[in-house]
Amino acid sequence: MSVAIPARHPDRPRPIPAGVRAMATALAIRNPTPQEWRVLGERLTVGDEPMDRLVAWMADAGMERTRPLFERALRDGIGTVPDAPEPLREFFDTYEKLPDWVDMDTVRKGQRALRRGGADGMYVARDVSLLGGYQFSGFNKTLLRTGALEKGSNKRFAETMQWAMDVIAEGGLERLGVGYRSTIRVRLIHSFVRRHVSAMPDWRADEWGLPVNQTDMAATLVGALVAPAVGAAGMGVVLSPSEYRAVAHLTRYVGWLIGVEDRWLPRSFRDSVRVLAHTLSALAEPDESSKQLAAPMVEDPLAWHYDSLPGLRRRLARAQHLSITSAFLGPRTVKALGLPSYALPWYPLLRLPVNLARSVAALTLPGGLERADQRGQREHQKLLRTMIGDQAEATIGESAAHVSQVA
Repeated sequence: MSVAIPARHPDRPRPIPAGVRAMATALAIRNPTPQEWRVLGERLTVGDEPMDRLVAWMADAGMERTRPLFERALRDGIGTVPDAPEPLREFFDTYEKLPDWVDMDTVRKGQRALRRGGADGMYVARDVSLLGGYQFSGFNKTLLRTGALEKGSNKRFAETMQWAMDVIAEGGLERLGVGYRSTIRVRLIHSFVRRHVSAMPDWRADEWGLPVNQTDMAATLVGALVAPAVGAAGMGVVLSPSEYRAVAHLTRYVGWLIGVEDRWLPRSFRDSVRVLAHTLSALAEPDESSKQLAAPMVEDPLAWHYDSLPGLRRRLARAQHLSITSAFLGPRTVKALGLPSYALPWYPLLRLPVNLARSVAALTLPGGLERADQRGQREHQKLLRTMIGDQAEATIGESAAHVSQVA
């Protein structure tokens, strides 16, 4: 049966950021086939059936009764919920169990590889993946309707960074670990957003598809976990081939937990770059909403928290992050996002020799990986504190809390 493809899906693949294009070319990844291109368009209309079915039951049965049951199952396991309702048991029985294909040793290796990227890895996630993601004008239609402008991009990235830190934390993806819990909670929020935004009178499904659909989710998944590993290499954070494979395996497991279809769960590092390149070629179509969301993010460092010389360090941080964006996204994308004129890539160039030396030390010296891991974790905590102040952590889902209340 033919599926109507939303108007936002372009006729042919669009240009993708230079860094991703270079990596795809190096790995001999071609443009999507006609069949793959059609699937990218068709899945703009598909959500996350298991979670959407659970949320529909929760809403029908009353959120005041079912949300506490969900939270208990998420925190302590479905076995701790007395006489658990069948919809709740069906969902958690599936996702509490580790799939046969998951190798936890490889997942742990991928977590450690991403941790040792340190602050520079998170900078790529912020300045390239998230900021560059505002090119996805179709996805922006959903973001704007969840109050993204009012809540602010700093809060949104802090929550995204907290999720990533939970996912890559030691033990984070073990049974009922902090990364497992955060990922299932993000999945729940996605379903609330789909339910809320698609019911809005101004939502145009024939043009935009379904909010938080499979194509958008696949792009977001690889953009959040694989793109930082790829981009950080441009600043000298080099992983071994087995670590890149481990990052792909970690991404596959996290994608399964968050509700991405199997077709877009990477089987290898090359496969993860394929998913990234193909989804970007279908989604990267900036419009005025891209500028609305991107411009405030450039200014966020001017409100960050520094203990000394705050004025100078805030201005330096703004220039630093703009140089990263310019280096990886290129002049064409910087202009499309409405950002200040193209900045020289001075920060990546300064970091390149430092990170290369650290990468060699991590991969060759006794105890090198452990020291790099610990340094990376310290840098993550320091960056989050700089962004949000003295709060212990960002609360995942806080910026979309109003959506869950009305869903």
